[in-house]
Amino acid sequence: MKNLFSLWCKIDDKIRFLIIGALNAAISYVIFAAALFLIGEAYYQVCVALQWGISSIFSYLNQKFFVFCTKGNYVKEYLKCCTTWLVSYLVNAVILELLMKFVFKNAYVAQFISIFLVSVITYVLFKYFAFKKPS
Repeated sequence: MKNLFSLWCKIDDKIRFLIIGALNAAISYVIFAAALFLIGEAYYQVCVALQWGISSIFSYLNQKFFVFCTKGNYVKEYLKCCTTWLVSYLVNAVILELLMKFVFKNAYVAQFISIFLVSVITYVLFKYFAFKKPS
């Protein structure tokens, strides 16, 4: 199992991020869609806040262990991840609002697109801030 993990961590982090990020995005989207279904489409901003809050722990563990393969620094990295998620959440909320007002009237479609746009920003913040390896 350790050899398999070592091989995994030798894959370029951009590829690992795409794979794990797709999983995280899918889970986030399911949380958003479920909240939207239960609460109502008029409350899409509440649903996106719930999505980010609930998916943060799962995402942190995936990013730490399976994308950036870091060890230790749990609290420090988690706090940096919270900062990253705050930025990502705010960007997501703005993009979602703009898409809803000017492009789509469907929150499911608008959030699906927004998640992928925000993923680029999230990758950069994770790589160069939250999980930055010492020089």
